[in-house]
Amino acid sequence: MLLDPCLYKLTLMFNIVLYQPEIPPNTGNIIRLCANTGCHLHLIEPLGFDLNDKKLRRAGLDYHEWADVQIHPSLPELISKLADTSPGSIYAISTRGTQNYSDINFLPGDSLVFGPETRGLPQEYLASLAQENILRLPMLENSRSLNLSNTAAIVVYEALRQNNFRGLK
Repeated sequence: MLLDPCLYKLTLMFNIVLYQPEIPPNTGNIIRLCANTGCHLHLIEPLGFDLNDKKLRRAGLDYHEWADVQIHPSLPELISKLADTSPGSIYAISTRGTQNYSDINFLPGDSLVFGPETRGLPQEYLASLAQENILRLPMLENSRSLNLSNTAAIVVYEALRQNNFRGLK
């Protein structure tokens, strides 16, 4: 169950959405990121692992109990829920994006959507967004992609920096 919308803005800065994540340690690292930053983690099924996976638990250490994690059967269902509970914008992070992530003015309640490690977000989902909401991290020209958990950490900490690390010490 999502938090009351009034409390949501005060307690959770951003939503991190992992669409069909495949690699347990990446999700474990992102659980740890959420536990330390107050971000809310949404996992979109199907997951490429069991949530009790040893590699996931090892990467997340004992942070699972401190992170707010929800599982959703589909991305459209989550987007509908976010529209009702979170006032922010939705940004997809993709190597196919043209907008640099650091050029965005992130606000509390924004959602950051990341695709699965081996294939990224579906083209049809990206096509449903405004081009300026599809973000990328700059890389050398022939690079394929950065690690999912590293990418999530970079974007989340840029968003937190822009908001003066509100709620963090």
